[in-house]
Amino acid sequence: MAELTEKEKSLAELLYQPADAALVAEREVTKQKLTAYNRLNPLDITARTMAIADLFGHAGQNCVVEQPLFCTYGSNTTVGDNFFLNVDCKLLDSGKITIGNNVFIAPNVCLITEEHALDVKQRLAGLEYTHPITIEDNVWIAAGVLVLPGVTIGANSVIGAGSVVTKDIPANSLAVGNPCRVLRQLN
Repeated sequence: MAELTEKEKSLAELLYQPADAALVAEREVTKQKLTAYNRLNPLDITARTMAIADLFGHAGQNCVVEQPLFCTYGSNTTVGDNFFLNVDCKLLDSGKITIGNNVFIAPNVCLITEEHALDVKQRLAGLEYTHPITIEDNVWIAAGVLVLPGVTIGANSVIGAGSVVTKDIPANSLAVGNPCRVLRQLN
């Protein structure tokens, strides 16, 4: 059996080396795409739509991504239909980020799939893990939220401003705080 590439290890949630030459080259291409995207005229919807379709692994219909945007790769992020991502968001997508339909994400939200190794020797060697993030349909994430590696946010949920989401949030929940906790179920 062939040895896994560092990218394959990353997507399989195995310890991997992000300084791998192929990954560095891929991130450099992403930086070029992001620079071009963030410089586009905000009123040129056609150019912005085409650029996001080229950047993301998949972008559904009626996908709006406000500028500026940052992501690690872009290609590891997929978004459904009727998606809105507001300004200054960060998609740290060394692992998979999967976002459903009708999702609204407010300004200054950060979705983080990477985590450094806990073992000091591994961490000093630059090794890390990724854990995927899933945001199901009809979710609203308010301003300034951090979603940490491995989290799933269930359908129809609302995450309050400034929350730090460290664990899965069940469907139909209003959740807030640091750490984020479910306050109540939504109808």
